[in-house]
Amino acid sequence: MPAGARTPEELETLLEDAFVLQDPQALVQLFQPSATLVGGGLPEARGHQQIARVAAQLWDAERLYLADPRRILQVGDAALVVAGHAINVARRTDDGSWRYAISLLDLEETTATKHR
Repeated sequence: MPAGARTPEELETLLEDAFVLQDPQALVQLFQPSATLVGGGLPEARGHQQIARVAAQLWDAERLYLADPRRILQVGDAALVVAGHAINVARRTDDGSWRYAISLLDLEETTATKHR
């Protein structure tokens, strides 16, 4: 199977998995090469290298992403995912997999961080 997801819903689950495992390679494969990630009060990240760098900073700050898709609006090869802690735009690629084009995350702190 190609990197990415078969559905926008699966993309959300894979993003959560990449955060839990703190796996930068798995995470960047969920994004289109020119994608944008914004979240955790950090500067906007564009492209795989910046997204991996920002993800590492989020993990160092013990920030989590929990998949909680509440509404998915799909038109052709584009989908808007409104989740409990995110608004994401995903696109289906030429190989049929879904990847993020834009991800706006409102990340949760881990329990350990909240109780410091």
